Amino acid sequence: MTTESIGRALRALREASGLTGDAVARRASMSAGKLSKIENGRTLPTVQDVDLILSALGVSDAVKEQFLTTARAEVTEATAWRLLRRMGPWKHQNTIKAIEAIEANTAALRLFQGQLIPGLLQTPEYATAVFSLPPALPDETRARTVAARMERQATLYEDGRSFYFVICEHVLRWLICEPVVMAVQLDRLVSLSRLPNVTVGVVPLAGRMPDFPMTCFSVHDDRLVIVETFHSEITTRDPRDIQTYVDTFERFADVALFGDDMRALVESIRDEFLPQQERT
Repeated sequence: MTTESIGRALRALREASGLTGDAVARRASMSAGKLSKIENGRTLPTVQDVDLILSALGVSDAVKEQFLTTARAEVTEATAWRLLRRMGPWKHQNTIKAIEAIEANTAALRLFQGQLIPGLLQTPEYATAVFSLPPALPDETRARTVAARMERQATLYEDGRSFYFVICEHVLRWLICEPVVMAVQLDRLVSLSRLPNVTVGVVPLAGRMPDFPMTCFSVHDDRLVIVETFHSEITTRDPRDIQTYVDTFERFADVALFGDDMRALVESIRDEFLPQQERT
């Protein structure tokens, strides 16, 4: 399917719905200009764009899946981080929050992290340190990005949703900020792990590893996987790829510590940071 045919199909769906372009653009959290370019074949929409537009149109799940299957010549897309930075990272955060087919409609989120504390579990101070790493964001941009990330954490308290996090122990030890900030961050991790709908596992350094933690990724129900690499964010809906990541998540979860064992490990690491702070 070409850029032009995708746009025509989306425009036909919108016209059949009786909605104006402005109304759909508002619902889809995108500009009317961008929607117009997509409908007129001047811009090839990403998978997320298509999903967002279809959600705004209120089409059935069956129609949505059928359309997305037809619309994707390949089900995998990569968006370079440099492009996300160009558009403003806080806008990207808000876009993710707005996409009903991803976060808002995800009943069960599985997230594996071998690099950082997951964004949904970060404190503002830790998140600020993350966005201060090279290439550091300008102060205003960083503040808006952190604020957007904090707003997204409200999803942890929504009814009918479950969150499963698996984090490698070395992530808890990487000193990307002041020791006291790390200590507070680990306290936050322990606190959130007690929420009834939040499960946090830590893969301990001791013991045989089931795989290499090559990337961090999130599995949204069994519909979509988002993978983060050094240069881009990759989205895939291919059932075979999704199963690969589900299997990878389960392998790490099988050797992770949960519940009181996890909290005891996290608290012991937290306590190691406190004497460091006293010496500084």
